[in-house]
Amino acid sequence: MSAQTTYKNATPAPPTPKGLAERLFRLSEHRTTVRVEVLAGLTTFFASVFTVLAMPGMMAGGAAAAVGADAPNLGIANAVYIAVVLSSVLGSLLMAVLANLPFVQAPGMGLGSYLAFTVMPAIGLLAAPDTLTDVQVFQMSVALVFLSGSLFVLLSATGLRERIINGIPRNIKVALGSGIGLFITLLGLRQAGITVASPSTFVTLVNFSSWNHDDAAVRTQVLGAVLAIVGFLLMAVLYARKVKGAILIGILVTTVLAFVTGHSALPQHFSFDVGQQWSDFGRYALFGLDFGTFGSFGNLGHVLTVVLAMVLAHTLVNALDSLGTIFGIASAARMVDEDGKVVGLEKGLLADAIGTAGAALLGSSSTATVVSSASGIKEGGRTGLTALVTAGMFVVALVAAPFIPLIPLVATAPALMLVGCLMMPQVKDVDFSDMTEAVPAFLAIAVMPLTFSIANGIAFALISYAVLKLATGRWREISWPAAVIGALFVLQFLV
Repeated sequence: MSAQTTYKNATPAPPTPKGLAERLFRLSEHRTTVRVEVLAGLTTFFASVFTVLAMPGMMAGGAAAAVGADAPNLGIANAVYIAVVLSSVLGSLLMAVLANLPFVQAPGMGLGSYLAFTVMPAIGLLAAPDTLTDVQVFQMSVALVFLSGSLFVLLSATGLRERIINGIPRNIKVALGSGIGLFITLLGLRQAGITVASPSTFVTLVNFSSWNHDDAAVRTQVLGAVLAIVGFLLMAVLYARKVKGAILIGILVTTVLAFVTGHSALPQHFSFDVGQQWSDFGRYALFGLDFGTFGSFGNLGHVLTVVLAMVLAHTLVNALDSLGTIFGIASAARMVDEDGKVVGLEKGLLADAIGTAGAALLGSSSTATVVSSASGIKEGGRTGLTALVTAGMFVVALVAAPFIPLIPLVATAPALMLVGCLMMPQVKDVDFSDMTEAVPAFLAIAVMPLTFSIANGIAFALISYAVLKLATGRWREISWPAAVIGALFVLQFLV
């Protein structure tokens, strides 16, 4: 009898036991392997880690500027680094375990800059002069992030999030990415000292011929601008040559150049003690939400209106940012079903919302599904194992905490500029053939950088959309979400 003979009533051989990774992430179903997923996770980490390097200086700087402080609070910067790393771990774990998607969550540059340079200054304006500290501004802004995250979770769990997103005009949704890109670019140019204030033209180019000026501060500013340009061009070249971690390499090289040329020096009270960073995290960030101070401001109605508008703007930007990122990357990688829908999208959006609320409790700006997730997906990542590996790498990054204050703004500013560049291609998808659609999209793109406010860009876009549709007799095209959010922005401007 042949060894190949099979008896009709024979008991079938037991199935081969599946490994833990296969059981948790269904690798074979997604036509991937552990090796591919691990490499994809490592690639995503090195493409995303620059965000956690840039965020501490941005947040501490925004809080300092809101109260007119001379320099950013090193304690806030230390706390924010720990907070954003832990937030990245939490968000990526949620995406891995809850949604089984290869997308990574980390504090987004657009949302971080909105918090630091729109929300924090607005909080400073609500209070009487010299009545707030930078710590209060930081903790109050994080409290607003928590409100936004909580609203995010509620909208996601009830399905309202999708209805609101669908109600925002397509042209405006497409234009927001380019507007935020210009906003981030201007922020990077300002932080680098490449653009400076001008009494006649509002903003102008730094005077590079002042490199040998008698004033040391002027020489330092010019040197910083030059270093930032070098860093930006280095990042762009590496990115064009498809070098993994191009932005991270650019940040590190520019940091070294800043110290070698004497542009930067060790911060005052700097310490390599990891315990100090964790101590600052517990002191300033962890569960440091400050709601009570809002009640001490004068006109409570005005305060509530402004706070509501900021929370809604933050929620809307976060929702559109994450949804656009997931859809865009998944579609390009053919991670969609026959109807063009991203498999597991609902759980992915819920993970994104929970991550935002959790980030606020940790003392971080909102997490978002980052565009750099595409780098790992291009390497073949298709499941939550990719996100899990990236989360593990963020845990490893905690040991770098003492070195974060050494990274100067001239090193992280080029990263903002390059990210802004990478967000601009969306403008080609804006429909400019219909004036009632073109004007709102144009205002979204133009108003954000020119008023230094993402919220203002959204407000002008939605308000102009409603006015143009009403004035041309096309009021039926106005969805209720667009009408309600636009009306709230009008209320904010008038109260």
